[in-house]
Amino acid sequence: MITSELPVIQDSSNESGATDTVGLTMNMSEMDDTEVKGRKKRGRPGKQAPTSNKKPRKSPTDKSMGPTRGRGKANGVAQHNGDGGDPVTLFEVVKLGKSAMQSVVDEWIESYKQDRDLALLDLINFFIQCSGCKGTVRIEMFRNMQNAEIIRKMTEEFDEDSGDYPLTMPGPMWKKFRYNFCEFISVLIRQCQYSIIYDEYMMDTVISLLTGLSDSQVRAFRHTSTLAAMKLMTALVNVALNLSIHQDNTQRQYEAERNKIAGKRANEKLELLLQKRKELQENQDEIENMMNSIFKGIFVHRYRDAIAEIRAICIEEIGVWMKMYSDAFLNDSYLKYVGWTLHDRQGEVRLKCLKALQNLYTNRELFPKLELFTNRFKDRIVSMTLDKEYDVAVEAIRLVTLILQGSEDALSNEDCENVYHLVYSAHRPVAVAAGEFLHRKLFSRHDPQAEEALAKRRGRSSPNGNLIRMLVLFFLESELHEHAAYLVDSLWESSQELLKDWECMTELLLEEPVQGEEVLSDRQESALIELVVCTIRQAAEAHPPVGRGTGKRVLTAKERKTQIDDKNKLTEHFIMALPMLLSKYQADSEKVANLLQIPQFFDLDVYSAGRMEKHLDALLKQIRLVVEKHIEIDVLEACSKTYSILCSEDYTIMNRVDIARSQLIDEMTDRFAHSVEELLQEAEEADDDDIYNVLSTLKRLTAFHNAHDLTRWDLFGNCYRLLKAGIEQGSMPEQIAVQALQCSHYSILWQLVKITEGAPSKDDLVALRRVVKSFLAVCQQCLSNVNTPVKEQAFMLLCDLLMIFSHQLTSGGREGLQPLVFNPDSTLQNELLNFVLDHVFIDQDDESQSMGDEEDEANKIEALHKRRNLLAAFCKLIIYDIVDMPAAADIFKHYMKYYNDYGDIIKETLSKTRQTDKILCAKTLILSLQQLFNELLQDQGPNLDRTSSHVSGIKELARRFALTFGLDQIKTREAVATLHKDGIEFAFKYQNARGAEFPPINLAFLEVLSEFSSKLIRQDKKTVHSYLEKFMSESMSERREDVWLPLISYRNSLLTGGDEDHMSVTSGSSSKTGSVRSKKGRPPLHKKRIEEESTVEGSWMMRNDTLQTPGALQTPQLTSTVLRENRPAEHMADPDSEPGSENDYVHNPQMQISWLGAQKMEDMNRKDRSGINYIKSRSNQGVRQTVRGLMEDDAEPIFEDVMMSSRGQLEDMNEEFEDTMVIDLPPSRNRRERAELRPDFFDSAAMIEDESGFSMQMF
Repeated sequence: MITSELPVIQDSSNESGATDTVGLTMNMSEMDDTEVKGRKKRGRPGKQAPTSNKKPRKSPTDKSMGPTRGRGKANGVAQHNGDGGDPVTLFEVVKLGKSAMQSVVDEWIESYKQDRDLALLDLINFFIQCSGCKGTVRIEMFRNMQNAEIIRKMTEEFDEDSGDYPLTMPGPMWKKFRYNFCEFISVLIRQCQYSIIYDEYMMDTVISLLTGLSDSQVRAFRHTSTLAAMKLMTALVNVALNLSIHQDNTQRQYEAERNKIAGKRANEKLELLLQKRKELQENQDEIENMMNSIFKGIFVHRYRDAIAEIRAICIEEIGVWMKMYSDAFLNDSYLKYVGWTLHDRQGEVRLKCLKALQNLYTNRELFPKLELFTNRFKDRIVSMTLDKEYDVAVEAIRLVTLILQGSEDALSNEDCENVYHLVYSAHRPVAVAAGEFLHRKLFSRHDPQAEEALAKRRGRSSPNGNLIRMLVLFFLESELHEHAAYLVDSLWESSQELLKDWECMTELLLEEPVQGEEVLSDRQESALIELVVCTIRQAAEAHPPVGRGTGKRVLTAKERKTQIDDKNKLTEHFIMALPMLLSKYQADSEKVANLLQIPQFFDLDVYSAGRMEKHLDALLKQIRLVVEKHIEIDVLEACSKTYSILCSEDYTIMNRVDIARSQLIDEMTDRFAHSVEELLQEAEEADDDDIYNVLSTLKRLTAFHNAHDLTRWDLFGNCYRLLKAGIEQGSMPEQIAVQALQCSHYSILWQLVKITEGAPSKDDLVALRRVVKSFLAVCQQCLSNVNTPVKEQAFMLLCDLLMIFSHQLTSGGREGLQPLVFNPDSTLQNELLNFVLDHVFIDQDDESQSMGDEEDEANKIEALHKRRNLLAAFCKLIIYDIVDMPAAADIFKHYMKYYNDYGDIIKETLSKTRQTDKILCAKTLILSLQQLFNELLQDQGPNLDRTSSHVSGIKELARRFALTFGLDQIKTREAVATLHKDGIEFAFKYQNARGAEFPPINLAFLEVLSEFSSKLIRQDKKTVHSYLEKFMSESMSERREDVWLPLISYRNSLLTGGDEDHMSVTSGSSSKTGSVRSKKGRPPLHKKRIEEESTVEGSWMMRNDTLQTPGALQTPQLTSTVLRENRPAEHMADPDSEPGSENDYVHNPQMQISWLGAQKMEDMNRKDRSGINYIKSRSNQGVRQTVRGLMEDDAEPIFEDVMMSSRGQLEDMNEEFEDTMVIDLPPSRNRRERAELRPDFFDSAAMIEDESGFSMQMF
């Protein structure tokens, strides 16, 4: 029987005072020296490294064998035998998968019994070919070469053209191959478990080969052999488990026979049982040695491989071993590997760890063995619920739920709270998993019978009262009241029975206080009503709330039936319950607003089908009472929406509801007309009651006018009278003006709907035009109102109406509506623009002072949202060509300063205007920069400090604008040229009053304009330069003072890469020159590619004779690193100097390259230098790099903190685990071949060095 010490045997030298108490220090020779009584030592895995005088290896049968015999057929297909023809290999048989693995393995076993060398040769080639290697191991190689030599030979024959190999190739065929590959290994061991695996030859050869391949530098070898070895180990664990069971059975039979009285005891049977037990023990020892070889030789190295897939394979299989044979493997010696790997930096590996642990925690009988592991790694598992990979976070929550199910005491309150808040996560799978945890912890019935008895005593129909109370308390304590829909959605899959218990929820809301029971507080009642509405919405709509999920998916037939049943159930219940709830809570605006959302989820046919009109009348009565009692916008809008739903023409109840609605509107309009007359008559003498009467009625009518066509009551007339009176007298209350504007707006829209849906007469169009014109005039006058809310409302309505009644109104065959089109004049456009500048682009400090120091963060966010809406409304007018595009210059100039607040809106406006008119957009951009420049001149005067932050800010804005032109210079050619033209004209527009020898006042603007020079194509650079020279006098070209630097800089930006560049003009010859140069120097391949790209795409930027502005000031010339490397030795740059340093400029003054090209070359050189340094350092250590292509040289550490929360810090990896475990990374084995063939894949800080590595080679 395998003991827990097997794969972690301790070296005797480490038993006293050893540093590595984990116990992975046993040498391979010690494992191989373990000899079973009556048997030989194990074979190939324990071989020493080959020496120069060692004879070629022979198998036990080689001495009696003659020449190689031809093979027979396996599965009726000729196998590899060296005889010619078209052989089919074992790899191809498994890949095609046309034969059952059982028959394939049986055929191989038959061939093994005939000639085991040839059969093993087939198996070796199978593993080689499964790795994607084109090479083949021949019989001579198998007999005369060590495994290390064979692997090295196969490595040399590996195909380096492609990085793919069977295990990584996409497609269903290769996915099936992986399955067949694993099944073949499993069946092979199962079929050989009674004899062949104990012959000390087949298994030794296979394990030795896989161990060598797993230590290869080639990823394909390492990946394939690790998968094979782990599946081989899994199959051996299954064999060991069966042997253990047989041993136990044999021991029981022996004990039973021995305990019989002497007369009935069968001595022969006892001897047979003893012999069987001895044989089973020997087989067990053999299996243990094999598993030791695989675990120590492969697993302990590959579970921390540089490739995540390999690490994932190891962790997945060790989880299988622990579950399959828990008596041997489920202990801290093996669990520590899973615990360590929980810190892996790849989500794929962490996911395998969690799933492996889930399989263990699912079995409650295993909890005692997992107790120590749980205590040690519980904090890490809980912190992984915040993993940045959502799949990992979901599995971590599920694992925590399993831990909770196994032991209530395993998790502290703090641990649970860390999971609780995830029910509000925007990622639905995470939230649902957290909802399952919450359900298990808080909402599972602990004593159903007692709860049902309690419910009966209190006259309730449902025993869920206490659970619903607990749900309300949880919702309130989470302090995320605006996310009730998220909470309900998270619990929907796990707690549907509770969430759909609307009868119990209604009873809790309606019942009178019972003596001895605490009643719901006002806050709890509000929370419960909100939860009720969310559960109704979830049941009726059958999809997650907004923000969860990618959209509405198509429901299955079962889900559709559940949705219909739930909708009928809630309708039948709340048709009767809702009037009672409204009656009880009609004075509470918050509760009423929530309750009035319920009817929109009704199946309204139930009213007529179930003869429930009396309940409809009761509902309408309660809604009317609510309308008369409240003036809160939310409540009134809810009432209006409810009337609108109930008035739907699809239902027979429409007439009954329409009558009730009309009666209500009649009363309100009469009251409104009387109150308006009284208010206007009393004018300034009006008291608060008069104002309240007008305002309350107007609020109700406005809310209803939003969803209902009230044009027949002609509300516009009285609203217009109120607005005109307010403008003339200047004393109209703020709220009345706001509501009157809104109500008038709704009235105009409903009139437009009537006209567009019918066949309007000319009189109708004239009447509506007169109404719109008068209302626009009123709104324009309101822009100068002293009250900010009135101005903001007027501005929004102006923007909306100008958008609606723009030239687009006549599109779609509506040319008859042309009389209704309004185009804003310049005065109105300026007023709208000034409003935006005054109310949107304001500093936060100014706003805080204006709104009060006590303003909290929520109010600031709300104010920002309002300002964004104002800006967006105006930008829409610019985009749709309602307001002239140059007005956008005042918007664009604030792009950088207010980037965080409005950057997205301004950028989108810029993009849309460019699509409309590229040239006009470019002129607008340069106009915005000119405005900023003029403002700067006014502040600082003509003598600008070009190093100041203000000038830098304008240049940065210009750079951002230049980036928006994109990479396609042909499309933006004309626009960019126009921009330069306007910029040059602006720079030379005003001459200096002190004389011609002084620079023009705006000359510094050329420094800003130079940011756009890179967007000019080479032909246009010359044209722009010629245009610039028209404004320049001869003296200007010769000036070199600092004040003339902008002109010099701008000229240089135009001259760089211009037409006078000989490389551009004679591109053919320059290409030839480059070719000759590259052939002589033979630069590396990637350098040649860069040189070709620079010739094709940017050759005009290169130049042989430098064009420079005459004078002392020289522009530094960047030299190509590709060309520099191919210069004669005396012109080579100092290797210690920086790229682009003075040496580069001195040695080659002819060549120039663009800044971007220079940066690319510099990056390439940096990579080359680092590569050369790396090779030098490796050569100094005696390392020879002999394998290219599929080599892995990822030197990043595996473990890192991947949590979204800063609380999830990695613990010290040297921290000791009580008694049985030391939480320490397993030591790396500095094997000879590993040191020679591949660099260390792991960060030295993350891995702890081990001085006692395996001293014996596997080959």
